[in-house]
Amino acid sequence: MKVTEHIAQAKDTLVSFEILPPLKGKTINSIFDHLDPLMEFKPSWINVTYHRAEQVFKKKPDGTFEKVEVRKRPGTVGICAALQNHYNLDAVPHLICGGFSKRETEDALIDLNFIGVQNVLVLRGDAAKNETFFEPHPDGHRLAIDLLKQTINLNHGIYLEEDIRDGFRTDFCAGVAGYPEKHFETPNQEIEMQRLKDKVDAGAEYIMTQMFFDNSKFFAFVKQCREMGIEVPIIPGLKPLTSKKQLSVIPRTFHVDIPTELSNEMMRAKTDDDCKKVGTDWLIQQSKELKEFGVPVLHYYTLGSPKVIYNVVKNVL
Repeated sequence: MKVTEHIAQAKDTLVSFEILPPLKGKTINSIFDHLDPLMEFKPSWINVTYHRAEQVFKKKPDGTFEKVEVRKRPGTVGICAALQNHYNLDAVPHLICGGFSKRETEDALIDLNFIGVQNVLVLRGDAAKNETFFEPHPDGHRLAIDLLKQTINLNHGIYLEEDIRDGFRTDFCAGVAGYPEKHFETPNQEIEMQRLKDKVDAGAEYIMTQMFFDNSKFFAFVKQCREMGIEVPIIPGLKPLTSKKQLSVIPRTFHVDIPTELSNEMMRAKTDDDCKKVGTDWLIQQSKELKEFGVPVLHYYTLGSPKVIYNVVKNVL
């Protein structure tokens, strides 16, 4: 079922989760162990992130080095198939521009269609670790809107090979990212909103936001969207703080602010367990407020903190 269909049929706020593929060498059981306790809450779908290959230098026997491509977290398409089969729910893979050619993207979409995936989240993705600025694949997309257009083209039976006539039309429900605190590379909020509107006009059917810790910024973002004529569902992305280290790591990595009240409480915490309690309590209150506001879905980034997410959702639903 499509994300939009889940939302349209819902009688109350839905819940969904996001996971990382396991590191190469790990089994799918690491995913099941991560998600099994969370199945109690009957999530409507599970998002699965996609990861580009990294360029690394490996030492050869003669002492010289060679540059090789390594994908540390492969398996997104296979994980989606496993999740749908194991849990009988929908999987929502991420599609990214970085590290993928247009043909690789088309093949991935065909594979996803074959295994019954109906939803994708279309993203540009981050710059590679060895890059200062994002650089696309030489035959790939630079912008998320172009990746989105390729996805929508496939929905219309338009393939990269021009000699394909009357090609099978896929039926993907495509979502895009939204940034309540503005993407760090966008010059200003006005341009940010116009770019988001362009993606919705190009066929995006829902918006999934970057994490945030101040609900007032999400509320303002929703208001701006509606004033721009963006009427698709807007789903808040939520993550708990679980350590003092995150007070500097999260703003630096994700370019979001942490409210003074939350940072002060975290700094007063004396133990790791105290830190987790502060983060749990904050996210519980945040989630309750968002639910009261009427968000269609509470989407939780479970990365590294499934127990915290369990305790949050247990207190919210």
